Amino acid sequence: MIRLADIITEHEDEFLEHYGKNLLPSHSKALSAIKTCRTTFSAKMLLECERQQCAHQEILPHSCGHRHCPHCQNYETNKWLQSQLHKQVPGVYFLVGFTLPFELRKMVWKNQRLVYTLMFENVWATLKTFCLNDKRLGGVPGGIVVLHTHSRELNFHPHIHVIIPAASINKNKRLWTQKSGRYLFNGKALAKVFRAKMLNSLKKSGVHLPKSYPAKWNVQCKRVGNGKKALKYLARYLYRGVISEKDILSFKDGKVTFRYKNSKTAKYRTKTVSAVEFIWLIIQHVLPRRFRRARNYGFLHPNSKRLIKIIQLKFGLNVAPENVNLKPRSPKTCPICGAKMKIILTQLPASFSLLPVIKEPL
Repeated sequence: MIRLADIITEHEDEFLEHYGKNLLPSHSKALSAIKTCRTTFSAKMLLECERQQCAHQEILPHSCGHRHCPHCQNYETNKWLQSQLHKQVPGVYFLVGFTLPFELRKMVWKNQRLVYTLMFENVWATLKTFCLNDKRLGGVPGGIVVLHTHSRELNFHPHIHVIIPAASINKNKRLWTQKSGRYLFNGKALAKVFRAKMLNSLKKSGVHLPKSYPAKWNVQCKRVGNGKKALKYLARYLYRGVISEKDILSFKDGKVTFRYKNSKTAKYRTKTVSAVEFIWLIIQHVLPRRFRRARNYGFLHPNSKRLIKIIQLKFGLNVAPENVNLKPRSPKTCPICGAKMKIILTQLPASFSLLPVIKEPL
């Protein structure tokens, strides 16, 4: 398997020469973390065998733990997915995608934190408005909202996915309502309202908009059954970056070839770019520091756990257990006796080493 860290290590100087002026502090930090993850340059931790008779010690490099590193955060991904699946409520689920037009992407890149925040706010405000005005629902919905910044070809393409059940709750009337069928809201109508809200928020914030942009934006709304497959798809890009290293097919002569799945044909295609361009395709999707990619709203908000449990009990919905492969982290075993090893010290300097043990002759 070709490691992203190897590509960065070999072409980092050339990459910084071409794109150094465009890098944000969060980009530089991600670049450094991915490059040194689990290498001799990483901080180290000291482990010791739990058996006192053995007491064997070993040094292991730390993982970087960066949310965009392809080697890290697998456990956190599964943990998030498990948490969302346990919030399942009765009703049909829909996947709604809100996309900003191409003409605004340059503006988005220069104002990422602001624009991403406004996207979350206006996406939820749009769905909440439609749900409150719907004759069948007439209440507040619940939604799982996830920001993506990449297309399948890894180009900069900011958009938001929302997994929303066709249901709502009216707290004043203490009424839970559901909507059946294959239709939730009209995509064109959603796009029209979202466009108006988003442009109004951008103008109020003082962001400089381009001279022209489309009069029609794109919003897609499709039925996804119980929502489990859609959640698993979104969880795939929640952590661990925008590409899996198994999809990097070749790296030679300064060129990188990777594969991606075409959204229309569902077949794999390949794309070859220079190593420098490939690194940029990856790094440009690093989010601003401490910016949350996934958020829950309405009755799916983390503060509504009791309400969700009441709804599940009321309708006899069994949500446990779900096969998400959520396993505890595998313990390190002692190579001498096979017992478990425990962590003694962490964040040791990269230069740390154990003193050799000299055994005296009997």
